[in-house]
Amino acid sequence: MIALLRVLALAIFAVVMFVFGCGYCLFSPRNPKHVFTFGRYFGRMSKVFGIKLELRIPEDAYDRGQHVYIANHQNSWDLFTISSAVTPKVVTVGKKSLAWMPLFGQLYWLTGNILIDRANRSKAKGTIDQVVDSIKKSGVSVWMFPEGTRSRGRGLLPFKTGAFHAAIGAEVPIIPIVCSSTDGVKLNRWDNGHVIVEMLPPVSTEGYGKENLRQLANDCREQMKDKLEALDKEVESLNQAQTAKS
Repeated sequence: MIALLRVLALAIFAVVMFVFGCGYCLFSPRNPKHVFTFGRYFGRMSKVFGIKLELRIPEDAYDRGQHVYIANHQNSWDLFTISSAVTPKVVTVGKKSLAWMPLFGQLYWLTGNILIDRANRSKAKGTIDQVVDSIKKSGVSVWMFPEGTRSRGRGLLPFKTGAFHAAIGAEVPIIPIVCSSTDGVKLNRWDNGHVIVEMLPPVSTEGYGKENLRQLANDCREQMKDKLEALDKEVESLNQAQTAKS
């Protein structure tokens, strides 16, 4: 019954976001400010799914210059958890097939996000070059998922190098963002406990080039892996404390 109510709430939310969201975006289509606006709306939906979402970002996060943001990519719950960490003037980079997803895909494109064809390596490389140009010319930052696919409870997957190519090419720092594991979140569970999203300190790309690109990716992955393990332990303690109280 709980799952049915949540699916109904999600369907209503999707229709409202599509109708009013797309209508709103048509006044200034592909404007990067929309990503921040709708990221917040999606993040608020976490309460509907019984998630106690805690967002940890620095006080100056909204006033920083340009960066490449990288985040762990777990499952569909990312829409309602890690999306809350999007900052102003940030666009995400996603696979081209997202544009064909009913309701969400059209809104995703209209809000100004970048779509790449991952099945075509030459096109994907060209898109990374476009990402670099966008950072240099338009003043936006970009958000990428370096795992390239959803981990689905398998921990942090190996990183692809596109995000790091973009950061080095645009000469901007990298900001890792980590969301605690959400593979245990269930539609039919009333209380899904705590989820923590934390923005880590910037990682400088100075001194890095093609010759040590993989090292940069590995260093960032290790940092995010350690943080993910720490957050999962913290969430486990918080959930246990909550269960003991109840």
